[in-house]
Parts: sequence; structure tokens; C-alpha cells
Amino acid sequence: MVAPSLKLQDLIEEIRGAKTQAQEREVIQKECAHIRASFRDGDPVHRHRQLAKLLYVHMLGYPAHFGQMECLKLIASSRFTDKRVGYLGAMLLLDERHDAHLLITNSIKNDLSQGIQPVQGLALCTLSTMGSAEMCRDLAPEVEKLLLQPSPYVRKKAILTAVHMIRKVPELSSVFLPPCVHLLHERHHGILLGTITLITELCERSPAALRHFRKVVPQLVQILRTLVTTGYSTEHSISGVSDPFLQVQILRLLRILGRNHEESSETMNDLLAQVATNTDTSRNAGNAVLFETVLTIMDIRSAAGLRVLAVNILGRFLLNSDRNIRYVALTSLLRLVQSDHSAVQRHRPTVVDCLQETDASLSRRALELSLALVNSSNVRAMMQELQAFLESCPPDLRADCASGILLAAERFAPTKRWHIDTILHVLTTAGTHVRDDAVANLTQLIGGAQELHAYSVRRLYNALAEDISQQPLVQVAAWCIGEYGDLLLEGNCEEIEPLQVDKEEVLALLEKVLQSHMSLPATRGYALTALMKLSTRLQGDNNRIRQVVSIYRSCLDVELQQRAVEYDTLFRKYEHMRAAILEKMPLVERDGPQADEEAKESKAAAQLSEAAPAPTEPQASQLLDLLDLLDGASGDAQHPPPLHSSPGGALVYLLDLPCAPPPPAPIPDLKVFEREGVQLNLSFIRPPENPALLLITATATNSSEGDVTDFICQAAVPKSLQLQLQAPSGNTVPARGGLPITQLFRILNPNKAPLRLKLRLTYNHFHQSVQEIFEVNNLPVESWQ
Repeated sequence: MVAPSLKLQDLIEEIRGAKTQAQEREVIQKECAHIRASFRDGDPVHRHRQLAKLLYVHMLGYPAHFGQMECLKLIASSRFTDKRVGYLGAMLLLDERHDAHLLITNSIKNDLSQGIQPVQGLALCTLSTMGSAEMCRDLAPEVEKLLLQPSPYVRKKAILTAVHMIRKVPELSSVFLPPCVHLLHERHHGILLGTITLITELCERSPAALRHFRKVVPQLVQILRTLVTTGYSTEHSISGVSDPFLQVQILRLLRILGRNHEESSETMNDLLAQVATNTDTSRNAGNAVLFETVLTIMDIRSAAGLRVLAVNILGRFLLNSDRNIRYVALTSLLRLVQSDHSAVQRHRPTVVDCLQETDASLSRRALELSLALVNSSNVRAMMQELQAFLESCPPDLRADCASGILLAAERFAPTKRWHIDTILHVLTTAGTHVRDDAVANLTQLIGGAQELHAYSVRRLYNALAEDISQQPLVQVAAWCIGEYGDLLLEGNCEEIEPLQVDKEEVLALLEKVLQSHMSLPATRGYALTALMKLSTRLQGDNNRIRQVVSIYRSCLDVELQQRAVEYDTLFRKYEHMRAAILEKMPLVERDGPQADEEAKESKAAAQLSEAAPAPTEPQASQLLDLLDLLDGASGDAQHPPPLHSSPGGALVYLLDLPCAPPPPAPIPDLKVFEREGVQLNLSFIRPPENPALLLITATATNSSEGDVTDFICQAAVPKSLQLQLQAPSGNTVPARGGLPITQLFRILNPNKAPLRLKLRLTYNHFHQSVQEIFEVNNLPVESWQ
């Protein structure tokens, strides 16, 4: 005998009483079979009860798609009990991915026009939950009519439905503009709050609406002033703060209306100052209102004194015991440090104290803000604080802290010696966490400070003698000892304590680096080269150095083995050339902040050289002419004679730097995507040493009024090509030309096949999910030929 169907309450009790998951599945399967049979029999009396049980099963995560059509039947019913369950089922079981949701459009339209408030409320709730773009376009006139209905219950739900429609179909903005001005005069709390939300959505998505509602700024200011002074209603006050939710919504709307508009900003300046000074900060509701006030002050064209007041409010937030408030303050100050640097500087001691926070997110934000506060006047004090933090900071922050200190020291170093000391301290404390270019930067710095050669080599020797585990430090020390080892043995540096070092101690230390299991292959290469250079710097017998070099002729590392073979050849065959080949390295130019002016001058000179007519000559002659032009020499300058080959010249040519070919013509950039202010540009580089490789940098920018979040760029190429996508620089593009996102594509095209690129962009913009898939077939020919 078949067991009878259970009531909803009995079904819930039986499912909760199941001791295992298998028992639960058995109960649900049996009841779903009864529900299917009831739907097939077409029982109209108990259909809503069966669907209610099915909805509970759906909430537990079991499939319930077979009840979708029953929802449509219940919605079309004339009984309220059927409509209530039918609309609930539609909200849970239907969405835009199912075509069945379009079938209820006519039912919703009829219910909205019936005039029965509970039914209208159900229809509006369903439309605001799962209404698609097509449904919103069809039902917008009905919702507009309900915005002016006398019932506050219906009007409130109609306003929220209008908000959903604007988010789905921004083109409907013109439909809801006229009623909003009238709704601002309402005294009903829910209607006023919903109206402010609706106007905010309209202004964010329509420039015409933004211009239209700037006329009501005085009215919004008066509403907010009333809230601050007399209160709206006591039932909506929280912890002594008058209706904080409505205050926050009005402040957000004022922020949008006053952005880049002088007249509107002037109207709200006095009010913002009043809110900032009169709001109670002892409760979290007051802090929320104050934070929105600060954001509004910073986003509009406010007075200078008002901006200082906003920064001081954030400074008080840093002293709050709530970690969330401190995090919000640090994040906001980090956004303001560029525009209001002097005002944020006043709170530098408090920001530095936040470095000691136990919460990792707080200490990371405090580190970012501390690095942003460094300038030429406080660099010494800030570097002391940051170096102290580097010694005790968590491992996941050490790399960011070390890199930030190095960048700040390079930008604001008062003296070269201070700069060298700072980098050495970072290498000693967190050498394994520094950037890859730290070694090259320090060697460049030491090489350019001739008066500090003796000081640097002795400092590095002492640091190397104490610790050989920090690989960047060991590499710099080995390079410096190899270049200036003679100064190390002279011991005539007056700036540090005298230290007597002999040749054997230096060689023993470098051998220790070579033999250490902690040394990387690159570090061993530095040490081996340093030993080789010491053979010309130090007086005495070089047998010990020759023995060490000969040992590494059979090293498993190919690079180290090659160096050892070349150095051993110098000892055995080219002794007369060894001193000349191992001379001190010349100063190598590098890119950096200090080289900007030189780069501009070089660019101007290159443009002049392109404009001047030049006869067809061999490449070497053209290179000499270019050098003459850059040096400002006359046309009859004498050229050096060409080099002639000599016995043993092969090794000389091997060690000489090759003459670089002229750089290829730049590949023009390409704009491949633009929508609502979001733009994607591609720039191309083909490395001369590997013409088959193409480096594409995709740059996403945002000139709209809303942030772009969750940005993902994916690419595909034909099978004959190889594509490697590097990690992007972020996933958020701030509004109004904020910091762009960059991502590198590495494409290997050995056969020089025509290049085609397929891109898929996914992001959220104006609270909408956007996905675009398109092909780029107009790539420059220079990118693949």
C-alpha cells in the first residue's frame, strides 16, 4: 500500500529526524514522487501545498525544477493563497536562464492593474527579484503608475522595483525621472529612503538624470539638516543618531551630485561641516555617518578647511578601538595622501604606531600609508621606523616592506652614503625578500660614488664575514670585493673603525661562499669572478686562485663551468692580457627616476638625428656619426682607426661587448575595446634577441563615474602559436581615470604566421555583470612578420 502524502510540517519533522543522509534522501525521494503524482493528477485544491513542500526540498539543495510550470499555474489562479505560494516559487525556481520566466509577464501585468494591494505587493516583489531586461521593458509603464498610488505600501515596493529596472535597463531612466521629484516631498520613511536610492541609481547611470537632479540639491540639503538638528522620527534613531541609514543614503547622493560641480559643492559645504562636527562618535552608527561625510567631502569640490577637517576625522578613527574602523581610516587616508599630503602628514606618528598591529590587514595598510608619507624632509625618521618594522614584521609583509624602503631610499636619499647604508641594512635584515634589481641598483650606486669605494667595500666585507646566507648581500659583497679589493687591504678608510685584513682572509671568505650549500649558482658566479679580479688587484702569488678556478672547470653548472674555463685560459695562454681584461667595470647607465632628464635629452637628440640627411655608409661609420652628433662635435671630427686582428684576438672578441644593432621601429598601439568609458589598449614589443617572441601589454582604463571590479581578461590564439598569460596587476579599475590594470601576453610565433587574437572580458560595472567576447584581426603587421 502506498503511504499517504505528508503535510509540510510533518515532512519537516521527518527530514530533521533522519539520522543519516541516506535516510534523508529516502524521505525526500518518496515525497517528491507523491508531489509529481499530484501535479500529474492536476489537483487544484492542494497544488499550493505540494509546491510549498517542493520549495522546502529546494531550499535543502535537492532538484525541484519540475515545479516551475506549477508556479505559473498558481500565479494565474484567482485565489490569494495560490498566488502567494506561486510567486514565492517563481522567485526561488525561476531566473533569466529559464525561458519559462517570460510566461509570467502577462500575469504580473494583470495583478499590478487589479488594485488589490497584497497581490500588487507580491507581483512587485517577484519582478524586483527575478525580472529580466525584457520583463522590465514590458512592465515599466505599470510600475511608473504605481509610484504615484496613494498607498505607501505599494509605492515603497514600486520604488524598489524601479531600482531593479534601472539596474537591468539603464535606458528606462527617462521613465522614472518625473515621479522622483514629487516623491522627495514624502514624509513616509520607507518611501523617502527608497526614493533617495532610486535617484542615486539614476544619477550613476544617466548623465541627463545627473544634470536634472542637481537642481534638487538644496532640497536634499534641507532634508539632511532636519535630520541632524531635529530628527526625522524617534523610531528610526539608532544609539542616539537620527536615522543613520537615511543620512548615509543622502550623503552618498550628495557626493554624486557635487562631483566636479562647483555650484552644488558650494551649496552643501556648510551642511557637511555641520554633520562632521555634530555627529556623536561614541557609537558605531555615528562613525558610519561620519565616514560617509568624509567620503563626500573628499569627492566634491569642497573648501580647503573642510578637507582638513575630514582628514582629522580619519585621524581620530585611527585611535578607535574597533579594528574595522581603523582599517577604513587607513584605506581612506591612503587614497587622500596624494591630494592632501600635508594634512595627512599631521597624523604620521599615529600611522607609524599602526605598524605594530597584530592584524595582518591593518599592518599591511599601515605599511602602504607609511611608505606613501615618506618625503625628502622626513626620510631619515621614517626610514628608521620602517627598518625597525622590517626586523619584526610578519614574513608575508617582509618583501613589500623591503621593496618599499629601497624605492623610497632611491627617491629621497639625502646623501649617497646614507643611501648605501640603508640598502645594506635591508640586505642584511631581509636580503632574500628584496626585488631582483636590488643587486644591480646597489652596485650601480657604489660604482658611481668613488669617494665611498673604500667605505663600501669594508662595510660589505664585515657584513659578509658575519652572514653568508643572504644571497643578494653576498652577491653585492663579492662584486665589491672583486672591484675594490685593493682598497680593502690598504685599510685607509677613516670613516669606520680600522680593520686589518690580509689577502689570505679575503680569499678564504670567497672560497667559503663558493663551497657553501646556501649559495645560488649566480652567487658562486659572483664569487668566482671576484677571485679572478683579485688576481690583478692584490700583490703576491696567484696559485691559490688558479687552483680554485681549475676546480670549477668540471662543475656541473654550465654557466659556472664556462666561466672557470675562460678564466683558466686567461691564466694559461693570455697572461699578458689578463690585467687589461679584468680592469674595473665602467659605470653602466640604467633607467630610474634620476635618469628622466637624460632620457628626454637623448630622445630629443635621436629626433634630430632622424631629421638630418645622412649618406649611405657602413654601420660602424653611422654609429660614429651618431656619437658625434650626441657629443656636439663638428663634422670634421677624427674617427678612431679600425681594430686589427692579433694572435689571440678570438678571446678578446669573445669578452668584448657586441655592437648592438639599431633598434627596430616601434609597433603602433591598438585600441580593441571601448564601452561606457571602459577601454582596452594593446601595446607590442618584439625583443631583438628573440624575434619570434611577441610581448603584448593589455592596459585597461576607466574614464566613467563608476569603478570596474572583478576584471578578468582571457585570450586565445591559433594552435600554431604558443600563448602564455601573465598575472594581471589587479582586478579593479578605479573610476575617472584611476590606476589602470596591465597584463602581459607572451606569444611565441616561430613560423611568423598571421596573428589573430580572441579576447574575453568579464567585469562588473555599475552593479551589472558584463561579458564581451570578440576577435582582434587588425593587429599590426609588424607584430608578426
